[in-house]
Amino acid sequence: MIQHFDIKIFGRVHGVGFRYSAKQRADKLGLTGLARNEPNYFYIEVEGESVKIKKFIDWCHKGPMWSRVEQVEVSLGELKNYTKFTIEYSGDLM
Repeated sequence: MIQHFDIKIFGRVHGVGFRYSAKQRADKLGLTGLARNEPNYFYIEVEGESVKIKKFIDWCHKGPMWSRVEQVEVSLGELKNYTKFTIEYSGDLM
């Protein structure tokens, strides 16, 4: 079953390669969606098979090597039918 989740990750999540690492992990798992920095957290929308999304969410609790994840909020969302996983840039937030 294909699902959509919105994920907010809090902690040391800016300037540690989270966007690129999230894209690599999503691509490896065959998931689609987007990732971007927000002022106070890291934001991801992800779509795909529930088993693969669970693996992705498990990774989100660790993040890339230089990150320090303190909290992860996950909510079920409405499918947007993404065709790939993209990185959105909203300017330098650091």
